[in-house]
Amino acid sequence: MAPDRFDAEHDPVPDRPTTGWSTVDDAIADAGAVGFVAVGGRFDATLRYLTRFEGPEREYAVVRAAGTSVLCAPHGYVTRAERQFDGRIATERVGDPAGERAAAVLDDLGGNPTGSAAATVLVPPTIPHDAAVYLERAGYDPRSTAAVAETRATKSAAEIDAIRAVQRAAAAAVERVERLLAAADVDGGVLTDDGGPLTTERLRRAANAELATCGVADAGNTLVYGGRGGRGAPGVGGVDPTGSDPQLEAGDPVAVAVAPCGPHGYHGCLARTFVVDSDGGWERRAYVAVESALDAGLAEVEAGAVAAAVGREAHAELAAFGFEPGAEAGVDGPAAPGHGVGLSRRERPWLDADAELEAGNVVAVGPAVTDPERGTVRLSALVVVTEDGSERLGDGEWSFAPRA
Repeated sequence: MAPDRFDAEHDPVPDRPTTGWSTVDDAIADAGAVGFVAVGGRFDATLRYLTRFEGPEREYAVVRAAGTSVLCAPHGYVTRAERQFDGRIATERVGDPAGERAAAVLDDLGGNPTGSAAATVLVPPTIPHDAAVYLERAGYDPRSTAAVAETRATKSAAEIDAIRAVQRAAAAAVERVERLLAAADVDGGVLTDDGGPLTTERLRRAANAELATCGVADAGNTLVYGGRGGRGAPGVGGVDPTGSDPQLEAGDPVAVAVAPCGPHGYHGCLARTFVVDSDGGWERRAYVAVESALDAGLAEVEAGAVAAAVGREAHAELAAFGFEPGAEAGVDGPAAPGHGVGLSRRERPWLDADAELEAGNVVAVGPAVTDPERGTVRLSALVVVTEDGSERLGDGEWSFAPRA
């Protein structure tokens, strides 16, 4: 049995990570700004990181100014905000747009005295346009900063624990698909079980059911694709955009990729490929190449290494086996060599960038090869960069033939 598997009975929900404001305060001071404003909804990673507030999908705001943090609580979420946010809760004008409420909070904190020139306020690059307009109308000059995104790339111990827990659930979901494939019968070349032919959609639903059992959300990120000649290539949400639900055949490479989201908003990332009754042809050679590429990429992961070197080594290994990096299913162009994982499914550091890896970075390394007539083979591993190398998070084993 692989180490670090999910155990629903004995794995408690990890403690909620906390966030300090020193990085934001430093950015404010360096820019000569009067404050910082972020506006978004539940899925805005900057807001989630700064507030640790599980708010609604509709927009709300957080303001940092004069050493004070203020959350403009959305209607119906005041009690939750008081429980989760370590700062002041603004409940005034709950019916007003979030950007307008944020401007009012800045005024209250002395951000832009009447009659002064436009005062600089820092905002994330992703701030909604209407929120920026409200700030400008109130006399502020919004200036984009990537300070929070850069800080998020280095995870605390509590954040790593949260990711590790989600990754165990991801491994459990992939293992459920693996067991279904291992138990499958072959009838006329088609994979079947007691429920009839195995299809990509059946396997996707089985993976999502396991994620739900583990207490995490699939977040619409579960992909199962298999078959040759493009059968079963997923679109949004992992569903074949043609509307079909193709049957899987013996010898088909079946790729499973999950990126679930846990209770505190952190993601996992895991991809495996299985082949039932392979004849040892293209799919076996592709699997060996991808496995070797994954090992080569992981060997480069350490503090101080250039992020792009990880991707280059993985792709060079694929080339040594005679393969080009494959296009990720549902996406045009070559597959990315890897990326950071955290409150966003994909975030800094990017493994095609020239930035150096730092201890605390959590990165997914995921080489793949694709042939339009034969299918896709894909593997990935999630690792945290440590002071003396890296640590694998979640399932550290994989197998070409599915195991029961």
